[in-house]
Amino acid sequence: MTVDEGSFGHWLKEQMVHHGTDEAELAQRLDVPQFLISSWLEGRSVPNDGMRVKVEALFDVLEEAEAGTSEGDDIGNVGWRHRPAHQDGGREFGNAAAFAFDADVEVLAREATQNSLDERLPNSRPVRVHYTLHELTGEWLARFREALRWEDLLPHYQVAAAQNQKVGRVIAAGLREMEERDRLVLLRVDDYNASGLTGDDYETGRFAAVVRRQLDSHKSTNGAGGSYGLGKATLWATSRLGLVLMNSTLSEPHEGRTERRLVGRLDLPWREVGGTPCAGPAWFGRPDPDLGDANVARSWWADRDTVERLHLTRESAEPGTSFLIVGAHDVASLAEAGPAEDDASDDADSVHIMHRRLVQALGRNFWAAMTPGGSGEPLLEVSVRTLRNGEVIIEKERVDPRVAQPSRTRALQAFLDGTTVERLTESGQVAMTTVPLKVPDLAEGPGGGEHRAVLLVTEADDADGRPNTVVAMRGNRMTVKTSRVPDLALGTNPFQAVLLVGQAAGDVRLADEAEAFLRASEPPEHNKWGQTEELRMRYSPSAYRRIAALTRDTNKAVRELVALPKEKRRSGSDRLRKRLTVGGRKEARSNETAGLPTLDDLEARIDDDGAWCVTAEVKVPAGGDSWQLTPVAKLDVRSGARPVVSWAELVAVRSCEVVDGVLRFAPGARSATFRGVTDVSTHPVRATLTGLVVELSAGKGGKA
Repeated sequence: MTVDEGSFGHWLKEQMVHHGTDEAELAQRLDVPQFLISSWLEGRSVPNDGMRVKVEALFDVLEEAEAGTSEGDDIGNVGWRHRPAHQDGGREFGNAAAFAFDADVEVLAREATQNSLDERLPNSRPVRVHYTLHELTGEWLARFREALRWEDLLPHYQVAAAQNQKVGRVIAAGLREMEERDRLVLLRVDDYNASGLTGDDYETGRFAAVVRRQLDSHKSTNGAGGSYGLGKATLWATSRLGLVLMNSTLSEPHEGRTERRLVGRLDLPWREVGGTPCAGPAWFGRPDPDLGDANVARSWWADRDTVERLHLTRESAEPGTSFLIVGAHDVASLAEAGPAEDDASDDADSVHIMHRRLVQALGRNFWAAMTPGGSGEPLLEVSVRTLRNGEVIIEKERVDPRVAQPSRTRALQAFLDGTTVERLTESGQVAMTTVPLKVPDLAEGPGGGEHRAVLLVTEADDADGRPNTVVAMRGNRMTVKTSRVPDLALGTNPFQAVLLVGQAAGDVRLADEAEAFLRASEPPEHNKWGQTEELRMRYSPSAYRRIAALTRDTNKAVRELVALPKEKRRSGSDRLRKRLTVGGRKEARSNETAGLPTLDDLEARIDDDGAWCVTAEVKVPAGGDSWQLTPVAKLDVRSGARPVVSWAELVAVRSCEVVDGVLRFAPGARSATFRGVTDVSTHPVRATLTGLVVELSAGKGGKA
């Protein structure tokens, strides 16, 4: 057993409580001063390596003594027990909850990590979540199947795979992968500083909610991400074999113990094996002595050897749970890996793709929870590693929010540190304002009012992905929705915005009420806020309109924060503006100058292909909407005439249309915007060696 230095004091306190040992007794057993024990408990110091080994060994001895002659239950009694078929003839051909999500490691990462965040212990330390991909082949696979009692399961798998149902086809693919390629992928999700699967095997509690029940969320906090009880189904959905093993260290003792509470759950369709019909699920555990002859398995306290053979060994005695997904697969990873060259080829490299996709998904969805504030620690720490037959092939990679989402992390960091500003005047600043959310009254009575959400805006970094977007979140800081801000002024600098609502906004008025309102507005995927049946029942059929108003007010506030003063917005294009002219027939210019549209603003850049990319705003005076004008691009070279280049693309953006290369303005328009990209094949000189001139010439037919 290895205990991290940062968690040693917490671990030591739990061990002392569990074994009924006080500071004086522990000091005597270790032959050290009592003040040293106090220092460890308070985190003021940690023991050296030799002393840590001595402390851990002492508690191992106490654990074994309290457990009797063995440190775990009799492994001979542990096995698979299948739920009998329904006596009324009802049949389920799979777990419907698992079909709510795709078999996708990105979805798994989102749901599993959210559940771990929701079970974070009420202290100042983060919940730590580790993802481990482990590919087994050959002897390693054989030993694991033996520990799993594979021979007892195989007849059930064979019958299930033969069924012409979706679940049967998935299982058949999983069996082929293992038998023909001698390969099995395990995906373990470990969390630490979490509650663990506490409670009785059958009565209401965390254990029963995860292992025994469907649609039981059992969330204890208002800021929790989950609310449907469906997220845990992603564990089984990610397994081609419908099989998940669990090892939990409890934050509250059960049956007088806390470590190595093991159980397994198998989800198969209805089947008949050896003349015995089975309803679907099965459990890996010990027989329940209180239920007599009933074919029911309950959790058991495993010894260290069994835990190791099942690949469920945890790195410390810190509370939390390890979920082992047996036969993990990822449809997106397999598609990215491409088709195999022949039936015998090995797509083992798909674990590399799965590793990368896990890291990307965790960074994209949980960067905010991983961002620390002030002198405090973050809510979450996450890492991913990949093994093959016990050997590390990709080292543990800790997900860094500053790398995954640099601009957004900077924005949240500034808010948590109290370093935001009212307006953006310098690079790297973060502007903050508040946006109202009018929480409606509950259907059964009052409970609403105005909540002020926090809006943060900062300049965009390329690593954040698409710019000019708002990322919104609540309580546990998981990204819920990402939306683009519409109707931005021409010339707006790229930015990223973060909206913190409910408890994520801090200690503000009606944070809990806003949290409950938004939680009710989320679908099972927790990826947007909108109309749901729960929202309709708990509030009113029109309550969702408050969310639309929040979105509208947020976009308006963003536009105000990123808007540049007119003189500053124009100064950046002065070099190009001096070259902008409006061409056309002389009589048109002399007789109707007052009604002639003119170029008012221009953005121009050179793309990776060497083309000029232009966004232009045209000022349309009264009566000028009747003109038809042709945008003409010319290269401003050092000497000689300006060569005219063709447009590879010319499109209308606002208040106009482009027909055969001619601009036509919307009736009554006072300004219009179009966008163009020059054709590189018509450039006589590289764009980097030229300037750009854009002219508006009278279009075909002159005035309409």
